Amino acid sequence: MTVVAILGTRYPDFSVEEEILAPLGAVVVSGTGATQEELVEIAGEADVILAGSGPKFDAATIARLTCRGIVRNGVGVETVDLDAARAAGMWVARVADYGTEAVAFHAVTLALAAVRRLPEADRRVRAGGWGFADLRPLHLPSALLAGVVGFGRIGRRVAELLAALGFQVAAFDPLAAIDAPGVRALPLAELLATADAVSLHAPAPDDGSFLVGAPELASMRPGSVLVNTSRGALIDQQALVAALAAGRPGIAALDVFAQEPVDASAFAEVADRVILTPHMAWYTEESEHDLRVKAAHEARRLLQGERPRDVVVEPEEARA
Repeated sequence: MTVVAILGTRYPDFSVEEEILAPLGAVVVSGTGATQEELVEIAGEADVILAGSGPKFDAATIARLTCRGIVRNGVGVETVDLDAARAAGMWVARVADYGTEAVAFHAVTLALAAVRRLPEADRRVRAGGWGFADLRPLHLPSALLAGVVGFGRIGRRVAELLAALGFQVAAFDPLAAIDAPGVRALPLAELLATADAVSLHAPAPDDGSFLVGAPELASMRPGSVLVNTSRGALIDQQALVAALAAGRPGIAALDVFAQEPVDASAFAEVADRVILTPHMAWYTEESEHDLRVKAAHEARRLLQGERPRDVVVEPEEARA
């Protein structure tokens, strides 16, 4: 019997995956994969594993699996020991080209809410206050510079949306060309120091350092906005709390965190200066369906002995 294990997802059913995999005679099994024992119990004899961001595939877990490959239902593969998978003869694939519009929409929504100071305005009205004297100064987009860090498919779309709203837009990417109309290329240090709002869309540094640590935060404009819908590991969270208390930046709008679920009490000192959302930027009904279809087709390719479309690890010697 051919088995595909789906771990760590929140889908109400697996009809999307079953429609794609059933013609191959594949049976779908599922679970949270929250612990090594549960993961192995459910997926130990699976032919392919589809995994959300929760299950952890360390070397010890991989040694107990017999699958041909692991497909991440998403972009990040930090939860998989890639060297161990390669040595074990497993493919590792992912779905990197989904959710572009959803993440960009969420990032821009967070930026606009923060720039317009909507959470603070809401709190004031609910507390019996009125007027906008305490919300000054507010500015039109045309008077503000928005900085985009990372100019891949999502960063580029964020820049397009911000420019369409009237913002001046600058971008930084060490590898991608900044070639969009009306978008200025700036060094990272200059972008952080001059932008009124900064949106992060870059991968985390490979060496475990922070792209935005205490020195970078201290360089930001007083009252500026920092948005992160990319990777929690990009920002030094402890340094961010101290920086928010000092007003540089003035507001942080965060959808991703180094540890998830996030302990919101870590921001208690600056609770009125943060907007926190639960890693939801990628989600719309449409983007979720797109992700599921693409992940299931990657699993189908592996079952048919084909090369996945979005390969992260090619095994030294693939399993039959």
